[in-house]
Amino acid sequence: MRALVVLAPDEPGEPDWAEAHSIAEIEELVRAGRTVAVTPAALTGDGSEAAELAAASVCAWAGAWVFRTTRPAQVRLAVEMTESLAGRRPPELTRRGLA
Repeated sequence: MRALVVLAPDEPGEPDWAEAHSIAEIEELVRAGRTVAVTPAALTGDGSEAAELAAASVCAWAGAWVFRTTRPAQVRLAVEMTESLAGRRPPELTRRGLA
């Protein structure tokens, strides 16, 4: 399992990371075996928290796992939930309901 990386917007990344600016670009870079870094807020354009979290989730679903954001805790939670839904990460807590 790959490790999720959440960076501040001004924090430097690794030289071999590829910065993606669209979902198509993320998918292409992931297929090529590259480590993809994204800035979800830049993909939305409106700056709202909900839009940034949605963009982070879509980017994670497409294969990105390095995120630059000013909302690290929220983005980490959104991406971890997406990874669980995609079946790439076990859920942190499971419950079985019995009637």
